Parts: sequence; structure tokens; C-alpha cells
Amino acid sequence: MRCWKICCSLIFLLCLPLSVFGADELRVLVVLSESTTPYQTFATAFRQNLSSNIHVSVLEHPEDFSTNGRPADLIVTVGVKATDRAMGEATPVLAVMVPSATYFDLLEKQTRAKQISAIYIDQPLSRQVALLGAVLPESPRVGVLYSTESRINLNELRTELDRQGYKLVAKQVRGSETLSSDLDDVLEHSDVLLAIPDSNIFNSSYIRNILLSSYRKRIPLVGLSQAYVNAGALCAIFSTPEQLAAQTSAATNAFAQTRRLPAPQPPSLYTIAVNQEVARTLGITTKSTDLLHIQVEHESRTRR
Repeated sequence: MRCWKICCSLIFLLCLPLSVFGADELRVLVVLSESTTPYQTFATAFRQNLSSNIHVSVLEHPEDFSTNGRPADLIVTVGVKATDRAMGEATPVLAVMVPSATYFDLLEKQTRAKQISAIYIDQPLSRQVALLGAVLPESPRVGVLYSTESRINLNELRTELDRQGYKLVAKQVRGSETLSSDLDDVLEHSDVLLAIPDSNIFNSSYIRNILLSSYRKRIPLVGLSQAYVNAGALCAIFSTPEQLAAQTSAATNAFAQTRRLPAPQPPSLYTIAVNQEVARTLGITTKSTDLLHIQVEHESRTRR
């Protein structure tokens, strides 16, 4: 009888899900580049979308980062500073809210054989051009300013613009002293100005003058964020911290089961914002953001 009870107990234990023993539990360390609102918003939304077997701790200051005393199965870095700090660790790293070019720069410095992946902050070029087609279908000449340190792939952008019936008008800015004249030259030959992730040009010091110049010449600017739209850009396509957090949570939930990170990827969720006052002033008729989203999504899917 005793042997029978022991056998039954063993069978019962073998049939229990592994999560009962904590085998499926996952310890995640989230390292924020800053403690400002966007990063805090990401951390809060990230926690809300996780499975109950995933335990999260958050570090708000990357300079304090260390895995000593903070055992983790996965490190989620948010922003460039945090990613740069954690890339040398042996623990798998999922980098979020980093530009794709920066991610690959950091990746080249790694010598450890470990899992590293990313969810970029920048939108795919096909999606950005699809927004142009949805908002400005009759503005064929697309102006782009870029610096000597820009990481944008002009050939890829030109190819994508050609596919959707646009022409690229690109101008390299060699320094702050030539920015004004270079901007005037591009605006003279363009129907729309497309902002790109180039901090040497599109930064807090220059963006106001760029917006004013384009506005005076009645050339709409397509920006990079809600802040651009609030400042006077016609429209922008971007991913919010909440949207990036939802995508990161899904990847983390999958990692908890497979212990494998997905391939580096662009944002899957995104937002479109339009400045209706600027549109009216420039005489541009725009669709609702919901209709624009449907059109952009349809165009983007046909390119996959």
C-alpha cells in the first residue's frame, strides 16, 4: 500500500505543470536611460502586460547598473544610455527605444556570444513614405536635409520614394553656418520637407528656424514625433512609450516560454498625428487619423 501511494504521488508530481516549481518563472531587470516621464511610462505599461510568472525590477539610473545582487534571466534596456551600459553582460539583452543604426553600432563592439535583440524607436522607411502618400499624394518632390554624420540610407530612401511615385531632393549640411542656405535650397526644389533622425540638424537648437522657414515658404514639414506636430509640423508617425512597451511585453512573455529573443525589429504599433491648424493654413485637406492609419497600414503591408 505504501509503495502504491508513493507511485501515485510521483505520477501526480510529474503531471504538474513546470510553472508550479518555478521553472517557467522569469526574472527581468529593466534598466532605464533616464527617470523622466517617457521612461517611467514605458516601465509602468511594460509591467501591466506581463504574465504573472514574470518578476520585474526597475533601475532608473544606468550608471548604477550591475547584475551583482540583482540576478536576472533577461535585461530590458530602455534608451541608448542603458543599452550601452548593459551590452557587455552575459545575460540576454533586449534593447528598446533605440535607433536601429545606434543598435548595430553597439552590437559591433560586442565580443560575448549571447542573445541580444532590439525593438527600434525609428519607423521603417516604407511606413514613413506611406504616410507621405496618405497625407500629401500630390507633393512629389521630397526634401531631406542630412549631416555628414547622418546614418540614413539615402539609397534605400530613394528606392522607397521611387516605388511610391516620389522624387528625393537631398542636401548635405556641412555645418551650422550653412544650414540656413542649405535649407533654403532644399525648400526651393521641394514640395514637402521630411525630417529624419539626425540630431545634428533636427534638434532643439535648429528645429524652430526650420519650421518657420518651411512655413513661410508654404512647404509642409513631416516630423518625427508628437512634439514636432505640436510645434508646427503638418504630421508625424511615431510609436508611443505605451506601444513600445506592449511590443516588449509580448517579446518578454514569449522569452519566458522559449528562452529565445525575437530578431531585431521595428515598432509594430504606431500613432499618426496631424496638426489641423497647419493643414488649414497651408490649404491641405487631410483625412482623419483613423483613415490615415488604415491607408498607411495597407500600403506598408503590400511592401512586406
